[in-house]
Amino acid sequence: MPDPMRPRASLRTAVVWEVLQDALDRRVKATGRESLDVLDTGGGSGNFAVPAARLGHRVTVVDPSPNALFALERRAAEADVADRVKGVQGDAHGLLDVAERGGYDVVLCHGVLEYVDDPAEGIRNAVAALRSGGVLSLLAAGLGGAVLARALAGHFKEARQALDDPNGRWGSGDPVPRRFTAEQLTDLVEGAGLRVGSVHGVRVFADLVPGVLVDTEPGALEALLKLEEAAAGLPAFRSVATQLHVLAETTETTGSPGAGENSAEH
Repeated sequence: MPDPMRPRASLRTAVVWEVLQDALDRRVKATGRESLDVLDTGGGSGNFAVPAARLGHRVTVVDPSPNALFALERRAAEADVADRVKGVQGDAHGLLDVAERGGYDVVLCHGVLEYVDDPAEGIRNAVAALRSGGVLSLLAAGLGGAVLARALAGHFKEARQALDDPNGRWGSGDPVPRRFTAEQLTDLVEGAGLRVGSVHGVRVFADLVPGVLVDTEPGALEALLKLEEAAAGLPAFRSVATQLHVLAETTETTGSPGAGENSAEH
């Protein structure tokens, strides 16, 4: 099956998808089931849900936006995976009101923690939805990337503001309510009882390179993708990434008691 994330939009998703696909494959081998139950909280129009469903997994997407869920439904139908993708309106705060506690092998929490009132609660709810041995994929805005981007744009006061602000915001016009360092995210994950498997930087260079260069220079897009993948796991580059991706696993006692490995219908 061709990689669903390549190219153009792949600059924003390739590193995450590569790590996530590997985690899904490992979970399939561990459970002995070809089809996993995946929960995508804040999954929007299905950037990750639809590709996961194309791999044969059952995906429940929880998102507060009716428009996003409508787009998800259309996208799933176009990809011929409508029978494996379910959209439910809800948010991270009330996640367990619309998603089964201890019912999922993998939970995606991408672009959610920036917008919730209590990130620790958001993580706890995501973890509560996992089965024992389950995997959490966490993607959130990185502080270092915002500081670097403002500085390179000549907005030095805003860069300093983001650096000093408790939430990593560069000013009142900042559209992102909260940003994180890798240490903050790993602390949140470990505080919820998970074991961190890997931390990657996402969009280390992609947001800093002029789009016209990527679009017009032969081979530039593929070369940039390879550079992103090579730098993603290196701490020096991870610290200035636009986003941070944490992959973590439950311990034997973290998952919901009695959830087991049997498939659940969603």
